[in-house]
Amino acid sequence: MEETSTSQRRSDELGSPRGWDGRRAGGPTLVAAIAAVMLLFRLITSHVYGLFVDELYFLACGEHLAWGYVDMPPLTAVQAFLARALFGDSMLAIRLLPALEGSALVLLVGALARRLGGGRWAQGIAALAAALAPGMLLVYGFLSMNAVEPLVWTGMAYALVRVAQGDPRWWVMFGVIAGIGLENKDTVLVYGFALVVGLVLLPERRLMANRWFLLGGLVALALWLPNLVWMVQHHFPHLEQLANIRRNGRNVDLSPLAFIGQQVLFTGPVTAVLCVSGLAWLAAGTEGRRYRPLAAAYLVALATLIATHGRVYYLLAAYPALLAAGGVALEVWLSRPRWSWAKPAYAALVAVSGAVLAPIATPILPPETYLRYTRAIHFDQPRIEHRATSALPQLFADRFGWPEMAETVARVYNALPPADRAKAAIFGQDYGQAGAVDFYGPKLGLPKAISGHLTYWYWGPRGYTGEVAIVLGDTREALARLFESVEEAALVSHPYSMRSQNFTIYVCRRPKGWTFKEVWPRLKNWG
Repeated sequence: MEETSTSQRRSDELGSPRGWDGRRAGGPTLVAAIAAVMLLFRLITSHVYGLFVDELYFLACGEHLAWGYVDMPPLTAVQAFLARALFGDSMLAIRLLPALEGSALVLLVGALARRLGGGRWAQGIAALAAALAPGMLLVYGFLSMNAVEPLVWTGMAYALVRVAQGDPRWWVMFGVIAGIGLENKDTVLVYGFALVVGLVLLPERRLMANRWFLLGGLVALALWLPNLVWMVQHHFPHLEQLANIRRNGRNVDLSPLAFIGQQVLFTGPVTAVLCVSGLAWLAAGTEGRRYRPLAAAYLVALATLIATHGRVYYLLAAYPALLAAGGVALEVWLSRPRWSWAKPAYAALVAVSGAVLAPIATPILPPETYLRYTRAIHFDQPRIEHRATSALPQLFADRFGWPEMAETVARVYNALPPADRAKAAIFGQDYGQAGAVDFYGPKLGLPKAISGHLTYWYWGPRGYTGEVAIVLGDTREALARLFESVEEAALVSHPYSMRSQNFTIYVCRRPKGWTFKEVWPRLKNWG
């Protein structure tokens, strides 16, 4: 018991800069207030636009719980299942968990700044920046794996700081966080790899020379094992999907300089100052150098994602730790009497810039107002994929048209003769179309959809033969090669949706010598 107390005192001492005089008092209250305001903001704005295309897919996956899916581990599907089971199908219910996770990140960033020795201002500015960075406003506005990942990466950074402060037992917590993260998104491997490389390259490699490091690794592996076994059993489908995406050129490919430049868009130009300050303080600061593996990890992760052509937003989860360190750095650098004005001025800049950029990152303005706003400030969301969109950028356009599409499908389905309706399959070209039918369809009397897209392919044709099929988004020419009868039934169109979601619905009958079961392997679409 005495040994534990001594270790804890030593850890607390290491976490406080020399001459600390109680400046950290009041910091947690300020951080909690910021987190509460952001939670309220997200709950109020949760219904402004409709469900995002990926949310429809995640909700469908939540109806088919498994240890893995073609493009993700199971945690997001579990969140979708829990949201509907506990809170219902409303927009607020589906987006409550990511809203809570966003506020949890604010609290964690404040706690990390405090652990690094930051006072009230450092904790507050780091929390405010984490709350208002455009990338964070974006990912915490809807259900996705990206809402959990910043919590995971920042939690891993926090655990490493505790290890560096003299408590190696935190390697176990590091393993717990990493293991949970691996059940959420595979890119945790990037940060884990980067942290280990950062440790190996620096004298801080001594932090790994204990049994707790090995135990933490075993814990992470044990937590990841169910998903790993699933991937082995299914021959690593995500790797096949990524290869297909590279082959078809779907993603916008950025040069290294463009990749780095777009990081500023996700952090915000004012908040980027805090990130750069944090990186410098961790790499060379008198107090921060003991945590320099975090600086090395960021640089290694950046280089890894550039080299592997990772998506530009994959690095977003690395910034909360830099924000915490940057708060500590600026607090020290601006503590001189003649710079006393700079702290409130910079905090005001962070708040104002966050407010100005918020409509770009999170849907709070009606579409026409949004378009006028972006024209006025000459700024809009960057393109991340080569897909035809509407007047709105992709991350907003993909939230429009889904309920209307499902209603149109229902009119076509209900207009069929009863004998045809009983055996009619609804085939979607992608998980958005199928997911919209699955989510909105039950209230409209629709059966579950089928699709060859991603994990929908694993769920198969659901017993449909293809004798009657309502096909979404294909061409008459292609369908005429497959069916004896192809009838145009309805048009789906929405002025703000993605171009690919403006299409014709066909009713097809009498397959030309095939059944869905026979051709299903050829319908796989993992692009």
